Amino acid sequence: MSDYYEKDSSGGFGWFIAGLGLGALLGVLYAPKSGKETREELAASAREGKDYLYDRGREVAAQAGQQFDEYVGKGKEYVERGRAQWSEYVDRGRDLVNEQTGKITAAVEAGREAYRQTTQSGGQQQPGGQQEQGDPSQRAS
Repeated sequence: MSDYYEKDSSGGFGWFIAGLGLGALLGVLYAPKSGKETREELAASAREGKDYLYDRGREVAAQAGQQFDEYVGKGKEYVERGRAQWSEYVDRGRDLVNEQTGKITAAVEAGREAYRQTTQSGGQQQPGGQQEQGDPSQRAS
């Protein structure tokens, strides 16, 4: 049984082409209109098809333009959001640097003041927190 189908499928395309040709011949023979009318009708159908495709192409282009504008708008929104976040991070970093600079400046100033007080009083701080009186050059080592 499978041999029958294999033999039949090998010549099937030829029979298909023959059927198309026969159908076209019968269509021309039994056409209700003359050749000129048929050609005019085909030309009118072709013009209608061209107009339809042109209109549809314009609609698709308009839709594509709208979608493109939408994507561009979203892209701009994301860029602006990124810039705002970047600006926020830069401001935070600047505030942190200023804060640390203030702390370091205060510490340096406190150190200078302590040094001035120590050198003006003529004594030096002892480990116990008491100052030693007198000239440091006359102290015994």
